[in-house]
Parts: sequence; structure tokens; C-alpha cells
Amino acid sequence: MSFTVVTIVILINSCRTSLVGVQNISIDTLYTVQYEKGYPIEFHFEKGSKHNYPLMALWITDTNDHYLQTLYVAESIGKGVFKHGETSAGKWLPGPIRRPAALPVWAHSRGVKEDDGLFMPTVNTPVADAYTGATPLNDFVIHSNIADTSISTFYVYFEINQSWDWNDYWTNNKYPDDEDYKTSCQPSLVYRTTVDKESAQEIYDLRLIGHGHYSGDDGVIYPDLSTFTTALEITKKAYVIFGNYSAK
Repeated sequence: MSFTVVTIVILINSCRTSLVGVQNISIDTLYTVQYEKGYPIEFHFEKGSKHNYPLMALWITDTNDHYLQTLYVAESIGKGVFKHGETSAGKWLPGPIRRPAALPVWAHSRGVKEDDGLFMPTVNTPVADAYTGATPLNDFVIHSNIADTSISTFYVYFEINQSWDWNDYWTNNKYPDDEDYKTSCQPSLVYRTTVDKESAQEIYDLRLIGHGHYSGDDGVIYPDLSTFTTALEITKKAYVIFGNYSAK
């Protein structure tokens, strides 16, 4: 199963005494895995001023942080193939690349260890099409579905990382011998919310709770964000809608 990205352009007319302005807002709509009897869930993302082709993952765990299901992961991570991953023909072509520093919290939470010891998918062990897709260029909404209808309370995690996003602390030569770090720079940021199926609440804001390991060595969420700058401006707002709220 794969999903389709639909771009919706909304025209907003703003009237003034002698001026009418028109603003174009592009919203990408993604449809990931759909279970006939699962719980519908939506993830809404508004990009910040420093958003520039970040890699992202969205998944759920129980409240003991046991992994339950991926809702979405960037295709390049899920398939182990990057668009600009091969240069043997004298130009950039798609090719196999593993980037353990990109989304380490998602990777370790998922818990699939490959033969080389990394927790990142390979071209031979990819994440199913139903859960992967290209990184949206605009604000976006993911319509997805939770398979396990027995859970009543769970965490929704969102991890985001923008390659080569240096700052005065996370510099190019901070770890000169660590090639994985150099593809990440400021480490991934991790957002979380708690969804309670029994609650009357239907909209849940995701809160920034920490960052991933700079080289992807573990799945720990490190709470100190004092050294982060531009990475904090990749995401403007992220929230989930649980159930059928948007259809009301």
C-alpha cells in the first residue's frame, strides 16, 4: 500500500478600505496506513521559518514507551535510499545511504537491529510503502490509522531533523572523525503528546521534549536544548486530532 500527496491551495481574501490582498497557502495532504477497524488519527504540521527539507518520523508508543506503530517516516530513511546518494555515473543519482543520526529516537524505538548493528532500515529490509513517503514541502496533514484498538492512552511522538544545520555550538568540526554527526549537525528534535481515548479532548498539541543523539548511537531523548538555535524554528506548530473531530 502506498499513499498519495495532495496539495491544496487556499485563497484567503483580506479586505481593506482600498486594498484587497490574496495569500496563497499550500497544504500537503498525506494518507498513510489505513486499517478498516482501526482508530483514525490526523497529524497537523505548520512549518517554521527555518524549514528546509527536513527528515521526519511519526509514531506511537504505550505510556511505558513500548513501541506500537509507525504512522509515517520519510521515504529516504524508511527505504535506505536517498535521491542524491550515488555519483559513480558522474552525476547525482538515487543510491543506498544509511543515516543513523537522522532520526535515532524513532529508529531505536522501532527496535529493528540490522546485521551491521544499526537500527536503520536497509534497501533489503525497508519499511512498508504504507508508512513512508517523500518529505512534504509545505504545511501538511497526515491522515493515518492506529491498528491496536485495545489501547486507551498512548504517546504520539514526532521527530524532525534538518541536515547540515550548523550553529556556533554544533559546528562542522565538533566531532571531526564522526561522519554520521556531520550529516546531522544540530541533532534531531523530539516532540510528544499523550492521547487519551476516553477523554473528551480531541486536539492534542505536541510539545518539544528534547533531542536525539548527535551521532545516532542510542535512542535516548536528551532534555537540554540550550545549544539549539535554528533547529527550533523548523517546526512552528504540530498537533494531532484523534477520532472524527475534523468531520464534525
